Amino acid sequence: MEVPTESVEQKSGNASDPGDDRCSDNDFGPSILGTKEYWEEAYQRELETFTDIGDVGEIWFGEESMSRVLRWMEKANIPEDSSVLDIGTGNGAFLVELAKHGYSNLTGIDYSPASVELSRNVLKAEDLTDVLVKEMDFLNCQGELKGFDVCIDKGTFDAISLNPDDSTDGKKLYVQTLKDAVKDKGFFVITSCNWTKEQLLERFSEGFEYVQELPTPSFQFGGKTGNSVTALIFKRVH
Repeated sequence: MEVPTESVEQKSGNASDPGDDRCSDNDFGPSILGTKEYWEEAYQRELETFTDIGDVGEIWFGEESMSRVLRWMEKANIPEDSSVLDIGTGNGAFLVELAKHGYSNLTGIDYSPASVELSRNVLKAEDLTDVLVKEMDFLNCQGELKGFDVCIDKGTFDAISLNPDDSTDGKKLYVQTLKDAVKDKGFFVITSCNWTKEQLLERFSEGFEYVQELPTPSFQFGGKTGNSVTALIFKRVH
C-alpha cells in the first residue's frame, strides 16, 4: 500500500508559514486512496500485468525515493543483517533494492492479498527467495511486529490518513503500532506526499526522536520554496 504522488494532494503546505503546519486530523478530506478495496484492485491489475509481460508496475514516489533511503542507510552504517520492515510493501520493489544492496533480514507486509502475491512473484523472478512477505494489516497486526531495527514507510501513513471510515483513530493506532514494531534506538524512515515536516515531527513526537530530513526535490511558488515530498528519519526512544 503506497500512495502515488500524482494522485494525492501535493503538500504545498511545506512552503507556508510554520504556524500553519500544526498537526491536525482535518488537513484534507477522505479519499478512495485510503480504502483497501482501491489497493486490492490496483495490485490485482499490476499482478495480471506482471504475469503477462513481467512489468512490476509503478514505483510510488519514483526510484529516487528508494535511492535516498539506501544512501542514508549506507551513511548511517546500518548493518546488512539488520531486521528491516517495509510497511505497505506494494509490489515489493523496495525489498528487491534492499536485497540487492546486501540487506539480508527483510520483511514486507501489506493488507492487500494481490500485493503480497505480486511481491512474492517479483522477488522470485529476482531469485530472492529469503525475503519474507506477509499479508498483514499494520493497524491490526495483533502484536506480531516487534523488534525491528529499521521500519520504512513510503506512502502507507498517507493512505491511512485518507481513510474515509476512521482516519483519526487510524493515525493514532499507526503511531502506537509503530512504537511496538521499532526496537529501542531503532530507526523509522517515512516518505510522505501529504504531510509537511512540521506535521510529521508533531505526529511522531511521542516515543521518537527526530534525526534528520533527507533531501527531496523542491519547488517555488508565490516567492516561497517548498517540497512536494517529505522524507524524515526518526529514532525510537523510550
